Amino acid sequence: MDAVPAQGATASIVVKQIMSDQEANRLSARATRYLRVGANLSGVAARMAGARIMGTSDARAGNAAALTQALGGLKGPLMKVAQLLSTIPDALPPEYAEELSKLQSEAPPMGAAFVKRRMIAELGANWQSRFAAFDLKPVAAASLGQVHRASTLQGAPVAVKLQYPDMASAVEADLSQLEILFALQRQMDGSIDTRQILKEIAERVREELDYLREAKHARLYGRILQGNVHVRVPTLHENLSTRRLLTLGWLEGTRLLTYKQAAQEHRNTIARAMFEAWWSPMLRAGIIHGDPHLGNYTVFEEDGAPQGINLLDYGCVRIFPPSFVGGVIDLYCGLRDNDEARIVHAYETWGFKGLKRELIEVLNIWARFIYGPVFDDRERTIADGVKPGEYGRKEAYQVHQELKRKGPVTIPREFVFMDRAAIGVGGVLLHLDAKLNFSTLFREFIEGFAVEALAQRQTQLLDAVGLEPSAPKRAS
Repeated sequence: MDAVPAQGATASIVVKQIMSDQEANRLSARATRYLRVGANLSGVAARMAGARIMGTSDARAGNAAALTQALGGLKGPLMKVAQLLSTIPDALPPEYAEELSKLQSEAPPMGAAFVKRRMIAELGANWQSRFAAFDLKPVAAASLGQVHRASTLQGAPVAVKLQYPDMASAVEADLSQLEILFALQRQMDGSIDTRQILKEIAERVREELDYLREAKHARLYGRILQGNVHVRVPTLHENLSTRRLLTLGWLEGTRLLTYKQAAQEHRNTIARAMFEAWWSPMLRAGIIHGDPHLGNYTVFEEDGAPQGINLLDYGCVRIFPPSFVGGVIDLYCGLRDNDEARIVHAYETWGFKGLKRELIEVLNIWARFIYGPVFDDRERTIADGVKPGEYGRKEAYQVHQELKRKGPVTIPREFVFMDRAAIGVGGVLLHLDAKLNFSTLFREFIEGFAVEALAQRQTQLLDAVGLEPSAPKRAS
């Protein structure tokens, strides 16, 4: 068990860290980012206001293309947020979602000299002596940081994630710009109040900057999935991790899309592992991985055949109140049994307020789409005849049009990443063209579910890794 310093010692350590933190949310760095981002977005905002963002389809398409072009030259938080928004149904009009989904997450990597300076900032001048080997060329570069392959002094292969400098300042600057765009959208279309969506995204992106929290997420997943032979979680190397540096065990695997043309049984094996990796943490601990894109998984093989998946990234993890998970089960049962009272109870548990019957009918359009595969007791794809990038788009558009006539509605914070994760996982399953009996799998997962048991288990798991629920109480 780790030693716990005395309260006074802890306070002293925190003060020293703050005083010596050269990459906190600094005014100078934030102002520079404001200017850079603002220059890109000011023209787009003016165009959106002049043409009215929710005007004709052609106007929206033109504005969306202009927004994508403006964001395309920016790396860092704003690009990540744009990618998140593109997969959250009803956060944006479909034209914007389609355009923003084209943004690539790969950012130009830091060069060797820059990497050395960053490593010195995190582990000290003798940082290289703490590794047996360290490849200065990254194996992956994304919006907030990049990953290097290395090995420990004991010879264990590891993945070292190094955050880009001044990300805290960039996040605050970018979120401020995003708030302006969202406010403009609300003026043009009040059918969906996006303020809670923005708050939720802001909380998750800020959490992603804290690699010590991500380390706890990895430990949490390790405990939840312990003994699961289809899903592997890397080990944490705490002595080589800081708030902006995360070192996890290297998991050998192959990119998931490599198996698009594999035998059906192999694709089904991978898909079942994905299903388990999502529903097991949700129902056993009330948590989900909120960023389920293809780069966060690889496939491991045994005896020349795929056996399961490696989970590689733990930055965007959402911890739900147990009651919210109970709402997931209540909505499933309510829709299955045509039990209107249970359906209403589920929506209210999630935080929807003042729902009239006609609004409930609109929300049920989306709910029946999401739950559709688990009601259909047969082997099938997650959505027959739908392209991965279009999964949920038609249904989201239909809901949006109905809400224009019958709304408005405020989307609760806790609903945002549940929705995004469901769409993300569904897209992965479509890439694989997997065919499973999702109904049977789902019933196996929810058998014996009880909110009280989940609450007790969640508390034990979070206490074991030193975590608290990831979001504040829902705003009234």
